[in-house]
Amino acid sequence: MNRIASFLLCAALISNVCEFSQAEDMKPLQAGAATSNITPPLGEMIVGGWKPIPARHIHDELHARCLVLDDGTTRIAIVLCDNVGIPAEIFDEAKALIEEATGIPASHQLLAATHTHSATTARGKSKLIREQEYTSYQKFLVQRIADGVVRATNNLEPAEIGWGSVDEPTEVFNRRWYMKDAAHLTNPFGGIDQVRMNPPRGSAALDRPAGPVDPEVSFLSVRSVEGKPIALLANYSLHYVGGVRSGDVSADYFGYFAKFIAENLNADDQTPAFVGMLSNGTSGDVNNIDFAAKNPPRYGPYEKMQEVARKVADKVTEAHKTIEFHRQVPLDAQLTHLPLKARKPTPEMLKHFEQIKAKAKGDPAGHVREQIYAARIENIQKAPDEVSVPLQVLRIGDLGITAIPFETFTETGLEIKSRSPFDDAFTIELANGSFGYLPTPEQHRLGGYETWLGTNFVEENASRKIVDQLLKMSNALQK
Repeated sequence: MNRIASFLLCAALISNVCEFSQAEDMKPLQAGAATSNITPPLGEMIVGGWKPIPARHIHDELHARCLVLDDGTTRIAIVLCDNVGIPAEIFDEAKALIEEATGIPASHQLLAATHTHSATTARGKSKLIREQEYTSYQKFLVQRIADGVVRATNNLEPAEIGWGSVDEPTEVFNRRWYMKDAAHLTNPFGGIDQVRMNPPRGSAALDRPAGPVDPEVSFLSVRSVEGKPIALLANYSLHYVGGVRSGDVSADYFGYFAKFIAENLNADDQTPAFVGMLSNGTSGDVNNIDFAAKNPPRYGPYEKMQEVARKVADKVTEAHKTIEFHRQVPLDAQLTHLPLKARKPTPEMLKHFEQIKAKAKGDPAGHVREQIYAARIENIQKAPDEVSVPLQVLRIGDLGITAIPFETFTETGLEIKSRSPFDDAFTIELANGSFGYLPTPEQHRLGGYETWLGTNFVEENASRKIVDQLLKMSNALQK
């Protein structure tokens, strides 16, 4: 054997010994899961449409679905709440209670909203101004999130964990389209955009989608050492589905996924209860509507969301059979706050909306949403010039989970996946806060609803800064 070959052999042996010793030093994984009911009382305002409406009926209960992992040294918590979006200050209050009760640092807690559009609001009046006084529902939500994590911690038991992914491409469509007719491209600011959100279905004016989709369903599965399912967390880059009756409260397809995955894994009647969880991936510009379809099928209330949830659950169940489980994995987390400039109205915008406010009430001239954006622009003038947004990365073995507090465009999620140092990676949006939409700089130039000031609130270069910071954190955790 020559000297080079001998050296390489020794290096390999040393590496194997080091990895073996590290595994020997690691303690067995523990995991626990629980749910908290966060259903509001009737009469609370449902948000998600252009005008809030009071809740008149509970179709299905809302939950905070909680998972706690412990590698013997580090604990992390993941919580998904059935809500359209929850401000950072409410999550921060819950994190403080959780840390006090369990010792899990706030930096190691990922709390996110699912973005169901049929839940009552936990948002404040502004995306940029932190609330100082909380509503009764916000206070209730803080306590119930904390209770759920405490109960999940109480349920900790020796466990094993695995992760994988599978594609479900039939339910994701980019909702931003180039149009051949400028009549479809007007905006509330008196201008013409290049693309339109949710154009007329099957229209001859449709040109092409303005961005990509991500069909991947990533998932993380936890079971006891005896093989009993504890929890399964999935991630799909699809907006809510909708199709609820007016005034109904519902967890949308996120709630149905939790039900169907429990049934598929034969875990719908056990103690402690199995917890199915579906997080919202980067889907700020994606929904499940095929706008090019000429004669789309018709659905009754709740039928379409069940169809989507069933497809996703069945695909995950099939892929679940092939994943490798581990009884020892390292856990870690990082959280930082990134300062971003807040967008402010231009003098031209202010002049335009002064004219809008001077119009006679009910004047049909102009854009259908101009009065709504006139009010939003007025509110934005009270906001600070800069906002600090929380960014987070969790490490679970060779899996990296990034957390962004915006409705994030799919191309941003795809970029993080392609550049991540982890073998597997996915992003949960609306995590640790809710600061509006996050288009890329390229999409900002195209215009459209998601880029309008009052829908988007931070500097146009924000997505690039966020991706760079998350990748820096991911690289640090992977070392």
